[in-house]
Amino acid sequence: MAKQKQLVIRNLILILVFIGLTNFTTTNPKESKTINKATVTNTNSVVIPLLQKDFIGFKEALAFKESQGKYNAVNSLGYLGKYQFGKTTLLRFRIYNTKAFLNTPELQEKAFIALCKVNKYILRKDIKRSVGKTINGIKITESGILAAAHLSGAGNVKKYLRSKGVNKFSDAYGATIESYLNKFKGYDVSVIQANKKATV
Repeated sequence: MAKQKQLVIRNLILILVFIGLTNFTTTNPKESKTINKATVTNTNSVVIPLLQKDFIGFKEALAFKESQGKYNAVNSLGYLGKYQFGKTTLLRFRIYNTKAFLNTPELQEKAFIALCKVNKYILRKDIKRSVGKTINGIKITESGILAAAHLSGAGNVKKYLRSKGVNKFSDAYGATIESYLNKFKGYDVSVIQANKKATV
């Protein structure tokens, strides 16, 4: 339990460092301040940073949806870590020791970035053709596409986009490509470069 708390605290510190929220203080509980384009809301002396719409915000929002941001999470289907990787995906990145993976936050972060690069490569033509269009009432964005690929695999996202939303997908828990396209739209993920051979 103590180790899990340390990982959560470490994760929060990493978020704060990445988005540059290092010089704020709690004063009036009703105040809200904007610092470096990120809003900080004070409630009962607890400071809650609202993530920006950049890659850091994207990955942390996706991680919260997948595992509540817990590096040691394992779901009922055996998906692992903060970003809920399947064992097959880990093998693609030559990660064979799942116990070590769960206990190494840095490796999980590198694996997530590598997977985003590979998915962006696989979906590069679909990103070019589809971003800016609306399918089934959802505005298609690059970040939504990458999030949906994380959920269902790049191949299923291709089928969805190329069928103009006819060919749908949902996972064992009922999460759909459409829900991820919508929930994670509008983040700036341009920092991720498409790379077929990305490694960790």
